[in-house]
Amino acid sequence: MIATITPGASCNVSHAVVALISAVTTMHFAIHGAEVRVPVLKGMTVAEARSQTAGLGLNLEVDNRYYSSDVAAGHILSQSPVPGAVVRREWRVRVAESLGPQKVEVPSVLGTQERAAALNLRRVGLEAGATAQLPFPKATAGTVIAQDPPPKAQGIERPSVNLLVAATDDTTADGFVMPDLTGLPVIAAQSALTKVGLKFNAPVFKDAPGQPIASVSAPGTVPLAPKPGVMPGVILNQQPLPGYRVEVGSLVTLTVAK
Repeated sequence: MIATITPGASCNVSHAVVALISAVTTMHFAIHGAEVRVPVLKGMTVAEARSQTAGLGLNLEVDNRYYSSDVAAGHILSQSPVPGAVVRREWRVRVAESLGPQKVEVPSVLGTQERAAALNLRRVGLEAGATAQLPFPKATAGTVIAQDPPPKAQGIERPSVNLLVAATDDTTADGFVMPDLTGLPVIAAQSALTKVGLKFNAPVFKDAPGQPIASVSAPGTVPLAPKPGVMPGVILNQQPLPGYRVEVGSLVTLTVAK
């Protein structure tokens, strides 16, 4: 038996198909009409970038500020999403603003109380960054015992100084400022890390530049002494780098001379 469609039913089906196509087309334009392409903001002033993104229906947020010798103060250093990315309207575009070249000398706040240290940093246009506590019986609780960047550091990235503050003996350490382990024998470095509760990966061994090499002397002459260089078993590099804050239980990777 073959089903038949009456002329009226056929007309209704046609109208339904046309309506469906129209709805899909409308939805397509509605979706794509709500999308915009992120412009290039690097090099613009923050005011210029804010004006341009607002005109596209995007929200601009300055979430970082860095020193830069290449980009003038008040101009955009970087952005996320990257230029050309297609996003929805009302999307938040995050940018980093340049502070220009570093002109502020990092003061020493070692030996001062945490509150006084924060005030001293603020007076020169810096701010206290991350703060970690470490039981340290040789200093009064609340005293700054280490800072990153160190005093008078040049070429710093951000206008903030991380502090390591002495705590009482019954306080659980919540972080450390990474010491400089380069030049130490790997066994000594691993022992020091273990004592403060830090873990380490298997060492990465690497040929060191300037490895001691026995010099060749001519027959019948006094043998020449080996050329100076880095001894095997000595740490060449480390991650995290010296001065960085590390959490209790963090993994440290040591690069060791072969």
